[in-house]
Amino acid sequence: MSFSPALTFAFEIRAHLEPSLHIGHGDGEVTEFTPIVGGTVDGPLLRGTVLAGGGDWSSTRGEVCELDARYLLRAEDGAVIDVVNRGYYRPAPDVPDQFDGDLQVTHAGHYYRTHPVFRTDARAHRWLAETVFVGLARPEGDDVVAIRMYALR
Repeated sequence: MSFSPALTFAFEIRAHLEPSLHIGHGDGEVTEFTPIVGGTVDGPLLRGTVLAGGGDWSSTRGEVCELDARYLLRAEDGAVIDVVNRGYYRPAPDVPDQFDGDLQVTHAGHYYRTHPVFRTDARAHRWLAETVFVGLARPEGDDVVAIRMYALR
């Protein structure tokens, strides 16, 4: 009997960003920090806000950008949720535009995927810390990144 894992849309994070700060060059690598200054969380399984103060430390080697973001969410009920969200952004000519219903969730020619880990002791949101997620990300202008979070079931 064949089994294929299923992804269920949980929520979308829209993180508001400030311009990136250049940190340095390594051997063929550029390191930058992008401040996260707020945003929203909206979906069927979680609603709330992105708190200011987090950021994304990225390292770019050639055309591949490795992402390492850390930030906080505040759920509608006031619970604070820690997010560590790692992933990759790179050109990918074979990747088409992708849609979830009518919503375009990725842009053609770009591989922009994340794998977030959530932490909280809030009983109502403990499921976040006990579930594997995949994020499909897309830029929206110069100062917003939208990440559709899908729970692996």
